[in-house]
Amino acid sequence: MEEIRVKTIVFGGDGFCGWPTALHLSARGHDIVIVDNLSRRAIDEELGAESLTPIRSIEERIAAWEEISGKRIDFARIDIAQDYEALLKLIGEYRPDSMVHFAEQRAAPYSMKSSAHKRYTVDNNTNATNNVLAAVVESGQDIHLVHLGTMGVYGYGTAGMKIPEGYLDVQVMASEDEQGNQVEPHPVEQQILYPTNPGSIYHMTKVLDQTLFAFYAKNDRLRITDLHQGIIWGTNTAETKLDERLVNRFDYDGDYGTVLNRFLMQAAVGYPLTVHGTGGQTRAFIHIQDMVRCVEIALQNPPQAGDRVKIFNQMTETHRVRDLAELICSITGARMELVPNPRQESPENDLHVTNDTFLDLGLQPTTLSEGLLLEVEETAKRYRDRADMSKIPARSLWNRTTHEGVPPSLVQTGGDQPAAATAG
Repeated sequence: MEEIRVKTIVFGGDGFCGWPTALHLSARGHDIVIVDNLSRRAIDEELGAESLTPIRSIEERIAAWEEISGKRIDFARIDIAQDYEALLKLIGEYRPDSMVHFAEQRAAPYSMKSSAHKRYTVDNNTNATNNVLAAVVESGQDIHLVHLGTMGVYGYGTAGMKIPEGYLDVQVMASEDEQGNQVEPHPVEQQILYPTNPGSIYHMTKVLDQTLFAFYAKNDRLRITDLHQGIIWGTNTAETKLDERLVNRFDYDGDYGTVLNRFLMQAAVGYPLTVHGTGGQTRAFIHIQDMVRCVEIALQNPPQAGDRVKIFNQMTETHRVRDLAELICSITGARMELVPNPRQESPENDLHVTNDTFLDLGLQPTTLSEGLLLEVEETAKRYRDRADMSKIPARSLWNRTTHEGVPPSLVQTGGDQPAAATAG
């Protein structure tokens, strides 16, 4: 019997999350097409920063994977936020069973750098998502879309309860029946999207994504899964560790570096761990190996046409930032330094999250351990000669009202677009 191959498009498949996901799915039998416009590499040039790990060109990466695994990954360079016709043509010709959507500007600090960066993030992220959804409808195909969202859509307060997976049970008092006739007030149970409270323009675009998904699932019966993900830590997965040519990104700069990876890099190069404010912010975390596994599980468990959007909380544990810094200091001998917080947020918060769905579907979480933390630090030590210490401090301010920090090219052109203003 001929093997049935699962055909999957990975939008944003050259990025920090997209690349290891593409390899993970390819290793498990998916026929993969990566769609990317390489904007993340262009943003490196704009910021004058690059991955601590030396990442190869997308062509070298794909060739190395085929050499090592014997599996082919195709690549299409398309700006899905701007070139709708190319996107639609690809979907029509390739006819995927599923698509994974990572093709959004992913950094909250970058989204807050200036009015130009805010506009770019909204334009890129919202157009990319709507174009993907519209193209699926126009293609007439039945395609399961898995989207990488963020826990940040919820904000960072708990309202005295665990944050549920996307939907909240509420009770309202109704005084009309279904025909609009007045009746005695009576309680009616409903389920609504959990109220959002985004903390940046980036997080706001993920809130807009939620609304787009809800509409297309209802109106066009699209099958959609939205993964509300915590902060990723770790750098490599089983596949990216196979060869240095497959190595994943390691962002450490103040715009794109995630907090735990930044701390481990700072420890590796002898830079004080930069803890913003009091360090009392509690965040949700997930190891990068668990991230790719969660995407695979989501693909294996799609909703039915006509179902509402499936929403999973893709995280495994929560930690207070200063506690993480203290842990790393105790392991590595680094020292911690409190610095002003560039964000507008509460100095202290608790965070309690429900993540039952992935656990019920078989995820065995990778939790923080000294061995894994040291593994990331060792990666940072290996490439520490590539570190630019001037890029470590976070310089994007949430209440910025001037052009301070905006690249000169933006100011000269009226701040119309970031240097890397291409989507995908």
